[in-house]
Amino acid sequence: MTDSIQTRSDFEAMRHAMVVSQLRTSAVTDPRVVAAMGDVPREGFVPPAQADVAYRDAPLPLAGGRAINAPLITGRLLTAAEIQPTDRVLLIGAAMGYAAAVLARLAGSVVALEEDATLLAAARDAIVDAKVTFVEVPLNAGAADGAPYDVIVIDGAVESVPDTIVGQLAPGGRLATGLVDRGVTRLALGRRTGGGFGLIDFADLDCIVLPGFARPKTFQFAR
Repeated sequence: MTDSIQTRSDFEAMRHAMVVSQLRTSAVTDPRVVAAMGDVPREGFVPPAQADVAYRDAPLPLAGGRAINAPLITGRLLTAAEIQPTDRVLLIGAAMGYAAAVLARLAGSVVALEEDATLLAAARDAIVDAKVTFVEVPLNAGAADGAPYDVIVIDGAVESVPDTIVGQLAPGGRLATGLVDRGVTRLALGRRTGGGFGLIDFADLDCIVLPGFARPKTFQFAR
């Protein structure tokens, strides 16, 4: 927390600086993503004590041990997902609603999934948009009632993507996520095709890690 009190124009200046210095210089090339992130007041989707640093190029802590990704991470994931105005999107890890608010400007509809009731309540207070439906369930369960989705965005890093979530993706659909690999996080994109589903990483970037996505342990014979 800082001692200063920011005005609306201060936040607008910080948002502009984020777009210029973080997004446009780091492969966030979709003009719709850039415009949406330049429009959404990120300071309204973090704890009040963090508002002054909402546009910092680093994760910010939230309640319950969770965190929100740096703006660049969300921007890269949304750019990779190639979201179209008619797409039905599932967002996993809605936190306090920032990514959901950005997605509402990009997609036809958004199902925003969050398991932390405190974070979800804050997101619902921050977003009043008919395009966004909030769901409170475990992150690793997905939201089968609204499936299939054209795009699934996991706004954080996971060790593995459960088959349950892959099964909620429409044929030809895209899934953008962070991956944890031996302590290193990478951003990755996958597509569901007739031959199955696979992820290809496209950037080595620090990403928050979401709970509940540990890689299943493989059976080993005792010696």
